[in-house]
Order: sequence, then C-alpha cells, then structure tokens
Amino acid sequence: MKIKRILPLILYSVVCFNINAQVNAGQHYQKLQQKLATGWNTWDTRSVLTQVLLPYGAAIDLNLTDNEDNRINTFRIGGVPRMHPGAHAYDGSYTDVALEWKGHKLRVQSASDGLKNVILITPLEGNRQEGKLHIIPKSLWQRANRIKLGDDNFTISPSGFNIHIHALIKGDFLGASDEEIIMSINRPVAICCNEDLTIQEAQQYVKAKEEAFIRENRNKYGASYELYNAMQSVLAWDNIYDPSIRKVITPVSRNWNVGWSHHPEFGGFVLFCWDTYFAGMMLATDNKELAYANLIEITNSITEMGFVPNFYSGNDLKSRDRSQPPVGSLAVWTVYKKYKEKWLLELLYDKLLTWNRWWDTNRNIDGLLCWGSHPFEKVTYHARESGGINELYGAALESGLDNSPMYDHIKFDKERHLMLLNDVGLSSLYVMDCDYLANIAEALGKKEDVKELRKREKAYRKNLQTLWDDEKGLYYNRHTDTGLLDPRTSPTHFYPLLAKASGQEQVARMINEHLLNPDEFWGEWVIPATPRNDASFKDNIYWRGRIWAPLNFLVYLGLRNYDCENVRQSLAEKSKNLLMKSWISNGYVFENYNAVTGVGDDTTRSDKFYHWGALLGFIGLIEEGYFMNE
Repeated sequence: MKIKRILPLILYSVVCFNINAQVNAGQHYQKLQQKLATGWNTWDTRSVLTQVLLPYGAAIDLNLTDNEDNRINTFRIGGVPRMHPGAHAYDGSYTDVALEWKGHKLRVQSASDGLKNVILITPLEGNRQEGKLHIIPKSLWQRANRIKLGDDNFTISPSGFNIHIHALIKGDFLGASDEEIIMSINRPVAICCNEDLTIQEAQQYVKAKEEAFIRENRNKYGASYELYNAMQSVLAWDNIYDPSIRKVITPVSRNWNVGWSHHPEFGGFVLFCWDTYFAGMMLATDNKELAYANLIEITNSITEMGFVPNFYSGNDLKSRDRSQPPVGSLAVWTVYKKYKEKWLLELLYDKLLTWNRWWDTNRNIDGLLCWGSHPFEKVTYHARESGGINELYGAALESGLDNSPMYDHIKFDKERHLMLLNDVGLSSLYVMDCDYLANIAEALGKKEDVKELRKREKAYRKNLQTLWDDEKGLYYNRHTDTGLLDPRTSPTHFYPLLAKASGQEQVARMINEHLLNPDEFWGEWVIPATPRNDASFKDNIYWRGRIWAPLNFLVYLGLRNYDCENVRQSLAEKSKNLLMKSWISNGYVFENYNAVTGVGDDTTRSDKFYHWGALLGFIGLIEEGYFMNE
C-alpha cells in the first residue's frame, strides 16, 4: 500500500521537475534574445544601408540618387546595386560594404559603441558622376521615436526613455527637408551619432575599429582566417531582427526574405529547416547566443502534427505538409558539446523527440523511410500554402533536393502521402538523428527514452543493409512497389557513413569505386549533386549537376566516422578551394556552384550570399581543429 501511495508522488515530482526545467530554460532564452536585440546594427532585412538601434527601432536610412534623379532605397547583397560585402562584426560594432550603382562607387562603413555610432561614406576610385546621398532618420516597425532635423544634424529620441541620439553630419551639404538631409557623394560624408568628430577623426575612429576587428580574427584563426572570414561575414550580414516575432534570427539570405511578410513595413523573413540548423552549427564557432537563437527558433516552429517544417515565416506561415532532412539533433548536440549548457537541451528535447517519432510513424515503409507530403487544413491561406501538397513535388521538396533527378517519375501514393521510394539518405540521417537524440536523452537522464531511441536506431541501421548492392559497391534507393533498387545516385548515397552502418570494406568500395571516381563524383570541383555520368548532370540547374555545400558537409561528417583521413582532408581542401574562388574575387558565398567551372553566378538560381555555402569553409575549420575537435 505504501508503494502505491509513493509512486504517484514520484511521478508528480518528475513532472514538476520537467516543467520547472522548461520554464527556467525559457527564461534563459528570453534573456538571451534581449541581449542580442541591443545596439546599432544592420537589423532591417530590407537594406544593409539602414543602421537600426535596438530595442528602440530608431534608424538611419541611406538612399542614393543619380544625376537624373533616379533613386534607390533598397540595398541587399547579391541584388541591385552590385555590392561587395566586407567585414561585419556580429554585434554591429563594425560593418563594411562597397557598392556600385549607375557609375557611383562607394564604401559605407560603420563603427559603434553603445549609443555612439559613426557612419562613414567614402567615394571610391572610379566614381564618375555627380550624385546625392539622402540621410533619413526614421522610426521603424511602428515604434515610437521623436525625430527632429536641422540642416546638418538631427536628433532621435525614443519615447518613454531618457535617451537622445544627437547626430552631426560632416561633408558637402546640398539641402534638407522635413524628412531627410542631402549630401554630395563626391566627397566623404561622416554621420556622427553622440560624438562630434571631424571627417578625419571619424576616418581614424572607423579605421581603428576595422583594424582591431580584423587583427583579432587573424590572430585567432591564422592560416584559416579567410575560411572563417567568409563564413562569419555571410552569417553576420544575413543576421536580422524581425519585429513580427520580436527575435534576432539568421535567415539564409536577405533576398530570400522578400515577399514573406504579412506586413509590408516589417520586411519579412523565412527560416528553412536544415539550412537554419547548419547556420546554428557554424555560428557556434564563436557566437553562442546567435547559435542558440537559430536552433531554438527553427525547433520551436514545430507543427501541430509534430515535425519541424520545411519553412517557417511570420503570421504562423509554415509548410504543414512536409518537413526537411532531420539534422536537428546533430546540430543541437554538437553545439551543446561545445558550450555544455544543459538548458538548451531541456528547452528543445521534447520537440526533437516528437519530430523523431513522427518520421517513424508517418514516413516508414518496410522499416525504412520515404519522403512525403500530406494534405492539411489551411491556416493562413497564404499563397505559399499551396502547390505540391500531397504530390510527388511536395515530397521532393521535403528532401531538400527539390529537383534532383533521383525523384524523376517516382510513384507517389496519395493515400499514404508518400513517395514510393525507400531513401538511402533520409534513412541514414534518421539513424544519425536517433543516435544524437539518444545522447541528448542520456544527458538529461531520460533512461526509457534512451532505450526507445537506441532500439529504433539499431533497427533502421540493420535495415539499411538491404539497400546495399554488393555487385556495385554502393547503397541504392529502393522502389517500395516493386522492390527493385533504383540506379540513380547522389552524394546522399554516402550518408550510411553518418549512420555508422557500413563495415570498413564497404566504406572502401564506396569511396574508391564511387566517391573518388572522376566519372561520378570526383574532380577539380566536388561533390556534384548529380554524378557526372548521369544525363541530367549537364542540366546545371539547381540540384541537377551543381555542387551544394551541405552535401559536402554531410559526406565529410560521415568520413569522420571512419579511417578515411586522406579522403577527408582532400574533400576539405577541395571544398575550401571552391569557396575561396568566389570569396576572394567578389566577396560572394553562393547557394550552389557549377561542378565544371567552380563558379556560382552562371545561373539565376544561385543566390550570391546564401549562408550555407559557407559550410565549404566550415569543413576546413573543423579539419583544422577549430570546432568539433572532441
């Protein structure tokens, strides 16, 4: 009788402990976001030439007009005008970008410390025409700021706070109105907030900030500095504050954010699933807070059905028909191993477990997983909630490899909402997910969950062997309706290395006969998303023939599980060379790259500043021991 009375008390204590842990973790995250959303930075997704002071929403916006009074007010890297990104501290203490528009060539730098902010606009050699710089102090996102303009100065005062930003403008004054101050862009201009500096003093101040920022990173990363520089730059420039969710996040690219907002003044954002988890891993190299913010925001977007969606945006818009590759536990565990803060695990574990179980329940045919897309009742009625739902295309989108030839003409079951193809890549990633999630469960003392996850991990790993073709020395996708292996392949067919599913002899065959085969995946530029001897390789469109950094990254992580040091190092070196080819010449980090020429801007379907392209450099940083070195 005593035992019967004690058991409910124990269960009650466990539930209370879990609730308290969740509450405490949530408070940690709230404080973290408050810390992030502070100070001057390029927070506004609509333009990198808008300096915003958070949390007040006070802003200084820069516009340009040419000698024919054509005006431009939006500046995003990779769009128009052509921009060359330079250094950008995560906290906005230093930023640097050059631009070229209608014959005007300018460099725009900023250096801030608290309320102080110096914005320096410098005409560059080759600046050919007369033009105007429009300086527009404003209040963003419907936040309350009182603004007063003079001829060469302005004041912004956040309402309800004893704070005033006094700005003096130095340079060639052309005119002013009630809304803006106009300066010539044929001479340097300095906007000095809460500091009275001459142009020369402003130049010295900005130069000192630049040198300190670069010197610190060069000293830390040595010969790997440019790898870090490319990765850190694209992440920092893509970092924004979104007022609709009141969070600091790092979307894949500012260009991708266009058109997602339900409120035209807010700019908009979109977070993609595996992209954001990879961003969290890269950010964890040296910015814990931003790493946590992105891991948490994408995991918290979990749908009512229990999966992290392909995309998530404001106004509760998300892909409720499909998920994306399950790399969440990999990212969360990896970041936890670096910083050892258990509250991150406590905050995200239940959602990651729910997602893990969802795959097994909803995407399983014959003990292995298939990509899918299922119907749902619309929530926002946004146009992006339509298209591809409960169809083969929607299932291909779930794979993240949208137009991969692997999924051409595969049958789709509308009753089960599944592509009838046991997928090597997905099933392998799922084994990896079970593995890392079991590590998280163990760290949190959830013994029963550990047993459940290890059992599932073992079963799927065993079933992966049914996809092995011993004659060809590789794993293949299998048609679930016929039982036949499908001959088309991609780098995802090396993912069993991530699942630790292969013996060393199998690994040797996969590498020597396929990965290092120049007719398939190897060459000067690697790894193409489609083997070179596949007819669709020549399409050179998106996932048909081009190189994608996340594929290199996941294959690299798989190689780390085996005795493949030479191949691993070679992949790291080739990935580095691919990233540096464009980074050194134009400062771009591409969404994808040409597998023959190594360039990224030969097609319109390759964003010029997409942060997962920096995984090519992250591989090198890991190889050099700057991350994941335990």
